[in-house]
Amino acid sequence: MKLQEMREKTIEELQSAIVDFKKQLFNLRLQKATHKLENTALIATTKRLIAQAKTVIKQKSEQ
Repeated sequence: MKLQEMREKTIEELQSAIVDFKKQLFNLRLQKATHKLENTALIATTKRLIAQAKTVIKQKSEQ
C-alpha cells in the first residue's frame, strides 16, 4: 500500500490495516525463525507500513 493510498482511507480502515500488517509481521517473523523466509527485507517493509499508517492516523486526528 502506497502512502497516497493510506491518506485516502478513513481512520477505521487504517486501524484495520494496521492489524493486518501486524499479523503479517508476526507470520514473517515466524518464518524467519524457522528459516523459511527467503526475503528478509519484507520484515522491514511491513514495519515501515505500520509506522506510516500510524502517522497518517495521527495527522488525520489532529485536523
